[in-house]
Parts: sequence; C-alpha cells; structure tokens
Amino acid sequence: MLEGDAMKLETIDVRQSASAADLVFEALRKAIIEGALAGGEHLRQDHIAQMFNTSRIPVREALKRLEQDGLVTNERYKGTVVAELSTAEVEEIFEFRALIESEVIRLAVPRLDARRLDEARGHLEDFAGEADPSLWGTINRNFHYSLYAASERPYHLQIVRSSLDRVDRYLRAQLTLTDGMRRARQEHEAIFDACARGDADEAARLTRAHILDASRSLTAFLENRRR
Repeated sequence: MLEGDAMKLETIDVRQSASAADLVFEALRKAIIEGALAGGEHLRQDHIAQMFNTSRIPVREALKRLEQDGLVTNERYKGTVVAELSTAEVEEIFEFRALIESEVIRLAVPRLDARRLDEARGHLEDFAGEADPSLWGTINRNFHYSLYAASERPYHLQIVRSSLDRVDRYLRAQLTLTDGMRRARQEHEAIFDACARGDADEAARLTRAHILDASRSLTAFLENRRR
C-alpha cells in the first residue's frame, strides 16, 4: 500500500464539484489501466478522500463503479484492492474482443469518410514514430477507436472500452518489454489499408487476427514473468 504523495494519481480539489465521484473515478481508472496502481494494491477510502479533498461518499461511489468495471475487487479483511487477472481471464477477454471488435470494424468500414481515415492515419503515424513507451497504449487505442467510431454503435464501443480497460496495463507492459510494437505497427498498417480500400471483410479478418496474436504474445509474456 502506498501512502501520501507516493500514490501516483492526478488529483484535483473537488470540494466545489458536483461530479466529484466522476473525477475520482476517472483518476483512479487512469492510474489502474496505465499501471500506476499495481494489481493487489489496497485502495483506502479515507486516504483517497484526503488526496482529493473530498468526503468518502464520492470515493465510495467511484470505487463501486470501478468494481462494476472489473478494475477493483473487495477482499475480506483487506477492503478494496486493484484487481489482478489470471492468464485464463486474459485469454477470455481477448477472445471476446476478437468477436466484438471484428464485427464493429466490419460495420464501420462502409461509413468511413476521408476525415475519419485522415484521423486514423494520423494516429497510425504517431504510433509508428512515438519513442515514449508510456504513450503507446493511448495512441494504440486512439487508432482503433478512430476507425470503430464510424460504426455508430455506442453500446458496442462501451463494451470495447470496458474490455480494454481490464487488460490495458498488461498490454502496455508487453508492448514495452517485448517486440510487440514492431508487430503491432505492421498489423495496424494492414488494417488501415483494408479500411481505406473499403474491404470490410478483410478489415474484420485482420482485426480478429491482430487481437488473437496479441493475446498469444501477452499470455506468453505473463507466464514467463510469473515464473
């Protein structure tokens, strides 16, 4: 457990805010998915409330929302802790992502216009040229979301976001510590090219393969690290 300033959160004085729970939720969510809060770390309500200069009520609400999203769990005698995933759980989440994200991009391709493709190309170039590993996860999301958004399926995208949140910190570690970036760049290029051609079936096939390849690489990485 980290105390005081050691806890890596971007905080704000929320005394005058009507959405204190939202602000605490977003700060904790960001810290968890980016790995600033590690799996198994204890989240004390009073400590977090003090950091954000608010009461425990919005903190409790924020933690409840994080639990619903699978990012924290409640353990007997310990209270709220950052959730850890088993290799089997990671594999299942990626299997689900492969199903839903391939369908989302299939729906998106016919609706992609020049503006959306230019936006996606920008994220693709950012991903290929970024040297700071701490930014890779965010740019990766931006690339995929810029294509998925054209599907006009907000519920699907909400599920995609929730699934990514649960595995994002593992993906960031894998991209940083393996050759995952090189492979991801190549696969992103192929997905973008299929979208630019208007080939929805090929974009869906490549997206599914991209996610399943990442799953295999990530689970192998996690198994090696846990040994």
